[in-house]
Amino acid sequence: MSQNACWRRLKALEESGLITGHTIRLDGAAVGLELTIFMMIRTRQHSSRWLETFRREVSAIPNVIDFYRIAGDYDYMLKVVAADMNDYDRVYQRIIAKVELEAVTSYTTMEAILNGRDLPV
Repeated sequence: MSQNACWRRLKALEESGLITGHTIRLDGAAVGLELTIFMMIRTRQHSSRWLETFRREVSAIPNVIDFYRIAGDYDYMLKVVAADMNDYDRVYQRIIAKVELEAVTSYTTMEAILNGRDLPV
């Protein structure tokens, strides 16, 4: 396939929404973000107004690299990267200062066994 044909195909896949972006993976430790924490959040609030505020506030925190609404014992799961525990605590304090939460449980990772794996297509 020619370079132009390949470029056109990539552009068509982007326009169709199948390709949603291009990324480069960085080594967290190499850029000073050695700590990865999964924050599990439970709330009693489920109004659209609360959810809008929560989404806006959490999405504005650069340390939050993944953010999911989940089923089960918790309502939301955040993947947070931080330089150290003090850095993570600043993220935690920022969230609880902005939105009312019922419970927050944090899981600190010790080792990334699989991280950022590509989709199996």
